[in-house]
Amino acid sequence: MTHQIASPVLILGARSDIGRALALAYAAKGCRLLLGARRAAELEPDCTDIALRFGAEARAVEFDSIAPDPDSFFRALPEAPGTVIMVVGLLGDHEISLGEDKAAALVMESNYSGPSRYLLAAARAMAGKAGATIIGISSVAGDRGRGSNFVYGSAKAGFTAFLSGLRNSLAGKGIHVLTVKPGFVDTQMTAGMNLPRALTAQPKTVAEAVIRAHVRQSNVVYVKAIWRPIMLIIRSIPEFIFKKLKL
Repeated sequence: MTHQIASPVLILGARSDIGRALALAYAAKGCRLLLGARRAAELEPDCTDIALRFGAEARAVEFDSIAPDPDSFFRALPEAPGTVIMVVGLLGDHEISLGEDKAAALVMESNYSGPSRYLLAAARAMAGKAGATIIGISSVAGDRGRGSNFVYGSAKAGFTAFLSGLRNSLAGKGIHVLTVKPGFVDTQMTAGMNLPRALTAQPKTVAEAVIRAHVRQSNVVYVKAIWRPIMLIIRSIPEFIFKKLKL
């Protein structure tokens, strides 16, 4: 059974590579779009392109995931969204986060508390909206804490747990919650990193996987299926061994 996508689709973090790919993919499905980002004016060319290419309505709205009062953000929208996709994320520099409290706090707030607060507000705003869906882009980095990126990974672990709890809380209330774990993605955020090709997705691939999971009303999806057994193995390694692996 497939699910009808509810418009408008609000993409939060729409200036990112994944956000832009999602906008194109949902516009191709005929969805109306609200594109939320800091410096939203920079998205006006995207809105024009979407209108010309797909005949779909797209509007840019100013959004900051760590700004206070998320309820006021949703009240200011032209209408309650039918779909909300949280794409916001900040990898940061792990070594800087280890040494600077403000850097660590920003990574944690950008990946966990900020996005979670806005999705709580989204759930309040979407109450009673037919076919409502909340989608959170989390990360395989949250499946187990690793010494090389545990500040970012712990924030994503919190976000994954939040999405799971939100999904169960809203079950039966007309709002479905989907968790997406892309793995490595070839984006500006990962530019310069030596990523393994077999494990790395393109933003367009992520967007296509999100839409498939959306219409199927999946609960959790790994964009590249190979990540599921990989993370199962990583989670299964005993801690006394895991500490020696330097992952």
